[in-house]
Amino acid sequence: MIPALRIATRQSPLALWQAKHVAALLMENGIESVLVPLVSSGDVDMTPIDGTRQVGVFTKRIQRALLDDEADVAVHSLKDLPTEPDDRLKLAAVPTRETVVDSLVSKEAWSLADLPPQARVGTGSRRRAAQLLSLRPDLNVMSIRGNVQTRLAKLDDGEFDAIMLAEAGILRLEMHDLSRYTFSLDEMLPAPGQGALGIEVRAGDTRSFDAVNQLDHMPTRMAVTAERRLLSALHGGCLAPIAAHAILEDTQLKLATVVLTQQGDRRLDNSDSVDAGTDNAAEHLADSISRLLIDQGAIEMIRPD
Repeated sequence: MIPALRIATRQSPLALWQAKHVAALLMENGIESVLVPLVSSGDVDMTPIDGTRQVGVFTKRIQRALLDDEADVAVHSLKDLPTEPDDRLKLAAVPTRETVVDSLVSKEAWSLADLPPQARVGTGSRRRAAQLLSLRPDLNVMSIRGNVQTRLAKLDDGEFDAIMLAEAGILRLEMHDLSRYTFSLDEMLPAPGQGALGIEVRAGDTRSFDAVNQLDHMPTRMAVTAERRLLSALHGGCLAPIAAHAILEDTQLKLATVVLTQQGDRRLDNSDSVDAGTDNAAEHLADSISRLLIDQGAIEMIRPD
């Protein structure tokens, strides 16, 4: 009897949904699996996300489970996965992406324009904070931590007038009636990899790789490769105020980016496209835009004060 694949996951409701979703996709291909719930340092550390925090707080414990043979498969929110490669691990699949947009959640379903002056807006993302301040510098953008349920409780308790959440998480948790305003991509670009899952296995584990790789979705993989390549080229890490969105449309791979200062008082917007059929199209597109951004001073802009 072939043993079931062990899927390592964090224990938050959203992380568990993601792991169960991957398990269901595997089962559609006749591959059995079991969940291995774990606690990451990001789940227990409620300090603000600032210059003292490290990239990968949500992913390292899950990756360690693979390396220690506690699990065969690790399911991540791809936007949380560091771009620096680890030769001991392999990104076996990036399944079809959920929506990439962000939402502004408030009891009144305020749009960005409707928010009262100096409204208190909670977000744990420098990218979201900088884009908010770029559009509404009067806002009181405040740090917020915790899973989706914890953040919503803080909103209900009156700690914030509104909070920022990824629309993908809202949909995955089936919170369809949540009072919110969904940003357009013209208003707010997502984090590199937002809305996508990244599924890792141990390098050399061909059984797990072959099983998981069946879930890989080429258009999503190409898009997130471009986004993450740009993030890596700018040495930003997933905590930096860098936004990127790539999409495959017909034969063209398109990439839009924005880099901001922490305060949102300066921003660099760039976009370009490339024939998706060319070799290493995603990498070449990202490299082209990142060189332009670096020449325009992007790396100096994203450095913390």
